[in-house]
Amino acid sequence: METAPASPRRGKVVARLIFIAILLTGAIFGVKQWLYARHHETTDNAQVEGHSAPVIARVAGYVKGLNVQDYGNVHLHDTLVTIDDEEYRIALRQAEADAQQASADLATARANLANANAGITVAQSNAQVALVKKDKSSADLRRDQALFDDQAITNRQLDDTKAASLTNDKQYLAARDNITLAASSVQVAAAKVQQAEALLASKQAAVEQAKLKLGYTHVTANIAGRIGRKNIEPGQFVQAGQSLFTIVDENGFYIVANFKETQLAHISVGQEADIEVDGFSDLHLKGHVTAISRATGAKFSLLPPDNATGNFVKIVQRVPVKISIDNADQYLDRLRAGLSVEVALKY
Repeated sequence: METAPASPRRGKVVARLIFIAILLTGAIFGVKQWLYARHHETTDNAQVEGHSAPVIARVAGYVKGLNVQDYGNVHLHDTLVTIDDEEYRIALRQAEADAQQASADLATARANLANANAGITVAQSNAQVALVKKDKSSADLRRDQALFDDQAITNRQLDDTKAASLTNDKQYLAARDNITLAASSVQVAAAKVQQAEALLASKQAAVEQAKLKLGYTHVTANIAGRIGRKNIEPGQFVQAGQSLFTIVDENGFYIVANFKETQLAHISVGQEADIEVDGFSDLHLKGHVTAISRATGAKFSLLPPDNATGNFVKIVQRVPVKISIDNADQYLDRLRAGLSVEVALKY
């Protein structure tokens, strides 16, 4: 009966000890957090990002084949989508036929130019012959005139010589005009050749364009990675420029952390970073700051704020900071673009 009062006293002592232990634990935790906060800038406004590339149809048509599944892996240059190419093959054959016709026209134009050049040679030869006849008839006229003056020939003979001389003079002038005409024909033929060459170049370019469009009916992967959800099915009509799906490069994961503007004084490029992924409590990553944005996140929004208006309310802005993940390839099976993370930068 004498030991009964000791029990309440012992309970009070135990309660005090528990209270003191809680206070000490809280104090130790608070001091640790305070010491940690003195040398770290932290934020939970961060997520995993990855380099991605949209897969876009470059020609219109009906989807003939689809070689991917939702969230499937793809390799560089894999054929992902096949668009019905029949009309593009027909267009290519038409372009090739037009190019052949243009090539034939060019050959004809070059032949005409060769004929025109030959015509100049003939005209020059004719002019030389006409010049010889002209010189001879002029000499005959001078000789016959002397003979007529000596009354050695008749007036009719002199008239015949004069007529022959005049005829040969006119023929020589005509031959010279033919040289000029032949030269003009060469210029015209040369212009026709240039025109035919330009037309052939245009048709050949059309052939190359038709080949390109035919090649675009096979949509290939421009990077290796994993696709998101596909937005098309076989038989669906797609337009040129339509986005079909997106490929995420699994080798390019990094972190974008949005720190408050009041934290920037302690953030610099090269700074070490501790990263915790919300989705995996046991996943602790290391990284370092590689870049700091030159503008706040609000400046990249569709309607950036304008503080010059009369409705100004000061809001703490956040600045995106890019953080690379050390040995990111070791965590490819767990990292996903868009995962939330918490980041702490040591300074």
